[in-house]
Amino acid sequence: MNRRLLHRISLLAALAALGAGATHAWAQQAPAAAATQPWKYKTQRLGRAEVDALLAQPDKLLVLDVRRPDELVRYGSFPVFLSVQNRDLEKHLAYLPKDRTILTVSNHANRAGAAGDLLAARGFKVAGATGSEDYEQEGGKAVVHIQPPAPRAAASAAP
Repeated sequence: MNRRLLHRISLLAALAALGAGATHAWAQQAPAAAATQPWKYKTQRLGRAEVDALLAQPDKLLVLDVRRPDELVRYGSFPVFLSVQNRDLEKHLAYLPKDRTILTVSNHANRAGAAGDLLAARGFKVAGATGSEDYEQEGGKAVVHIQPPAPRAAASAAP
């Protein structure tokens, strides 16, 4: 199945669950990526509406992007974020504020889920995890695509 079809199936399943009275069932089985990988983290996987609600209160939120720099350029991220790669997160915990709610971000929320679990275990308040690609596929508009700097001109040799 292609990603678009899987996404539509996920949305239909979420709507059916909501209609049946289930709460947040779609958050645990969200976008196309969830159809290929089951959610295995304690941190809640957030959908577009939940992320937008968090972004509406920037004075209370820290967006923590745990991807590599090349992924930030390729896929974009939210307008203001702190970038700490997932593999380096534990050694940089002292730099993270404990007075803000943290939203962890990766491409499809899997690394973000692992980061959220680590942070919650260390006493941080974690709102949830999201994937920037999933967020955009759900119609989210807050992702900013970063433009890499133009290549430097070669230094000219002095005569």
